[in-house]
Amino acid sequence: MLIRLEGGVARAAADRFVELEEDGTTTGSGGLIVSLARLRVEGDVLVERQGSLGVRLVNSEDVLSLEAFAPRLDLIALEFPKFRDGRAFSQARLIRERLRFGGELRALGEVLLEQALPMMRCGFDAFVPSDGTSPEDWTAAARRYRYVYQAAADGRTPAFAQRRGGARAL
Repeated sequence: MLIRLEGGVARAAADRFVELEEDGTTTGSGGLIVSLARLRVEGDVLVERQGSLGVRLVNSEDVLSLEAFAPRLDLIALEFPKFRDGRAFSQARLIRERLRFGGELRALGEVLLEQALPMMRCGFDAFVPSDGTSPEDWTAAARRYRYVYQAAADGRTPAFAQRRGGARAL
């Protein structure tokens, strides 16, 4: 199940993207998700076709190599291969903050509810949970804490900045 977070509310959503295998064709107008390797080779052709375009990164790939394509992508999917592997958190922050990516940032793989809040703080707004949790569970996780103590990609104002008058501190 795909869960999208909008305005602090998580909802089940239809996935308008199809993952394209390395040997698949690029015809059609639906949304495609391609590998970073395929985007590097066929990127200009892929962004010119009709339909939305996304890229799937494994956590060992350099997100900054997306810089030229990021403004033309609709989705970036990051993989959590294991619960204990947090490299996708760092990738998400780089994508949101350095690349200024405004499209959908999706978490795939071993995506667990207990990681929901850190994922949201890093900029993820779509999730494919592997633990059978519901959109209601993800909404509750998004609302669990009223205050945050650091600035992050989610744009929430830290508690110390609220005490000083509400300016967002970076």
